This record gives sequence, structure tokens and C-alpha cells, in this order.
Amino acid sequence: MKKALLSLFILVSVAFGAHVKFLKADSTVTRKYPVSSEYILSYNNVLKRVKNSVVNISIQKNIKTDEKMRPFYNDPFFRQFFGHNFQKQIPQERVQRALGSGVIISSDGYIITNNHVIDQADKITVTIPGYKKEYEAKLIGSDKKSDIAVIKIEKKDLSPVVFYDSDKVKVGDLVFAIGNPFGVGETVTHGIVSALGRNSMGIEEYEDFIQTDAPINPGNSGGALLNSKGELIGINTAIMTRSGSSAGIGFAIPSNMVLTIAKQLIEHGEYKRGFLGVTITNVTSQMSSFYDGKFGALVSTVGEDTPAKKAGLKRGDLIIAVDGKKVDSASSLKNIIGTYAPSSTVELTYMRNKQTKTVKVKLAALDGKISTLTETDGYNYKGIQVAPLSTSLKNQLGISSNIEGVYVKDVKQNSAAFDAGILKGDIIIQIDDVMIKNIKEFKKAVSTKVKKMIWIYRQGSIFAVVL
Repeated sequence: MKKALLSLFILVSVAFGAHVKFLKADSTVTRKYPVSSEYILSYNNVLKRVKNSVVNISIQKNIKTDEKMRPFYNDPFFRQFFGHNFQKQIPQERVQRALGSGVIISSDGYIITNNHVIDQADKITVTIPGYKKEYEAKLIGSDKKSDIAVIKIEKKDLSPVVFYDSDKVKVGDLVFAIGNPFGVGETVTHGIVSALGRNSMGIEEYEDFIQTDAPINPGNSGGALLNSKGELIGINTAIMTRSGSSAGIGFAIPSNMVLTIAKQLIEHGEYKRGFLGVTITNVTSQMSSFYDGKFGALVSTVGEDTPAKKAGLKRGDLIIAVDGKKVDSASSLKNIIGTYAPSSTVELTYMRNKQTKTVKVKLAALDGKISTLTETDGYNYKGIQVAPLSTSLKNQLGISSNIEGVYVKDVKQNSAAFDAGILKGDIIIQIDDVMIKNIKEFKKAVSTKVKKMIWIYRQGSIFAVVL
């Protein structure tokens, strides 16, 4: 009986498992080894062409002595303890130095690097691998929102890098990172493209990163990420790490974004972005059923007198492509529109009532509209210049219409607000326990001369500082 049951079990198992087909590898494939006695596997010929295209950058900042020490200079206790020459012993200025990398993009001296490498530098010095001479560089222009800057040295016959179309980069492509990690000198590391289109990382305002596992360390910022032909696919800009050293997660700004911004910086000294005029949000998996399972940037608000309004866009429209380029999230649309210059005409593909539609839109200027706020519109407090957070400004900033507060138009350097970490572009939403909705409420909240807890909204995050 047991034997019969066992046979039946085997037969049933075979019957139930008969429909499963497993894929098996071809065991007859011949192995070929990359190493032989006849040759050495190397990318030296590729890297040789570009080794002089990546430069080392050193910067110098002159930092003034902390003004908070000044009240102690004449204090009798400090004079007795440190001597009457106490004030003279404290340096009035100190020099801060930092290192980074850059990529030559023209034979007559234009170089791309990260904005954070040269930000607020009093002196920028460039050295080219293989040459001992140092060249003082001039800042041509920078774009903080994407972390791109262009500098220039006075030298001819340089070796510019060749740009590759970053839209054609694929996950798994072999890549090389060249830079000056830890200031040790030009260094080459290699890896693969780990991911594409990384955004919402909170590193920069405009993000469309290429992710790589090629080791990138401090000092690599502004250096080149190259494909296996030695062509530029990105500018190395950031790493994700807990130790401060490479953890195999590095990010590079795609070459197409770099090229677009660099051209404007060279021609105009600044980068102005196109402005559509919508507030957008992501689509959840439940919401996508209303759009035939598609994802994109969901329009939640259309600003008055904006390109989007003139084009007939409405709340509830799902933007799924710009000039044929796929839009799969709100961040994706923001980044794509941000690569177009003002007055550019783009074709938007969107869904409305489960129907796919297209419309041509002539973009306005984002930065220009924000800068139209006048001094009389705002109010100054401890180094902050605040301005009204209007509906149109919310649309320009791409933030939810539900956010209320006042817009930080400017922050004076070395002010109390600057020391507290408040930045231009922040939105002050609350002071102590008082919600702030307009300039009048802001003035009233800061009218008393006591420390204030200032609540700030910045790029989707809310935090507090004491002022």
C-alpha cells in the first residue's frame, strides 16, 4: 500500500511539474580568456587621449575672524588671563583652501567644474596634468541650482573633451572617473553605470543624475565620467556615504545637461530656465488607473497668465512627454523643462479623460520672473530680505499651493540669518508657534527682541533654526 501511494505521489508530482520549463545555459560554449602571453588587456590608449582634458583645481577663500569674539577683546578677565596683547594675537583673517577637479571643454581655456568647488572663492588656480605651471582662472558663470560652473584660463592649444549624448547611456556601460581625489593628483577609477535618471535625492534643486559604482572621493568633484571610448557622459558631483569615502554610490550630472547650461554660461554669464507655470505632483499606482496605467507629472495648479494657461492646460492633466522625451514623475518634468531656455517652444504630450493630446507651448523665463520682486515688496530682518509668497511665485518655484509663508529673497553674508543657516529661496512658514501667511504676520512675529524659532520649508523638507 505504501509503495503504491509513493508511486502515485511521484506520478502526481511529475504531472504537476511537467508544465514548468526551465531555461538551461548552453554548456558547449567555448571559454576565451582576456589575458594571454601575447597581449595585456588595457584601456591605456583610450585614457591617454583624455588625461590632459581633466585638470586639478585649487581655491582660496579669505575668511574673516568670527565677529562673535569681539565682545571679549576688552573684557578685563580675558586681558588678565591672555595678556594685554590678546586682541593682536587673534588673527583677523584666515585662509581656507580646498581642492577639486575640472574638465576642459575648449582649446582656448574654458573649463567646466562644480559650482560648489569654486563657490565664493577669492582665487581659483588650475594645474594641468604633466605641466608644473599654475594658471589663475576667472569665473565665467555658475548655476547653483544644477551645481555647474564655467571658469577660464589664459592658455591656447588645450585638449578639450568630446561630449557623448547622455540620453544614449545605458545601465551596465563601462565607465571611468577621472579626478583629483584627496588631492593626491590625477587618478583614474572604473566601474559601470549603476542607474539613470536619479532625482529627488535632495543634493541639488535640479537633479537627473547618472549613478555609478566607479570610486568617487572628495576632490573628484567637477571631474569627468567617461565611457569606454573616452567620451564625456557626465560631471562627477556627489557621493552617498557614511564614512566620507566612496561607498560605490556616486552621482554625475549628465553631459547633455552640462552642455546646455555651459553654453549659456559662456554666452551670457548666467543660466535662465524655461518656465511652464504649473504646480505638479506624482501619480500613485491607484491614481494611474485613471490614466490607463500611465505615470507622469500630474498638474495640480495652473498659474494665471502663464504659458501653461495660454496653452489650455488644466488641473488633472497628466504630462507624459516633452518633445517625445518620456516624463515619468514630477521631478522628471521639472528637470526637462529646466534644460530649455526661455522663449523655447516645446511639444507637451498629456492625458485628459483617458485621451492622449499634444500641445505646443512657448516657455517664459523662470528666473526672470522671480527676480521681478522689488525691494518695496519685502521686509528686512536680521539680514533676511523676505517677500510675499504669491500664487504665481509658488508656481514658478514648483511648490504646492498649500504651502503658506514668506519667501526669503536674499540673505546678507555675515548676518545673524546667514550664520543661522538660512538661505536665499527658503520659505519661512512659522515663527515660534505662529503660522506665517504674509509679510504683516511676519513683522508682528519678529517685533519682540527675543530669540525666535524660525520654521523653514526647503525643497520638500521642514526644519527649524534659532534666530
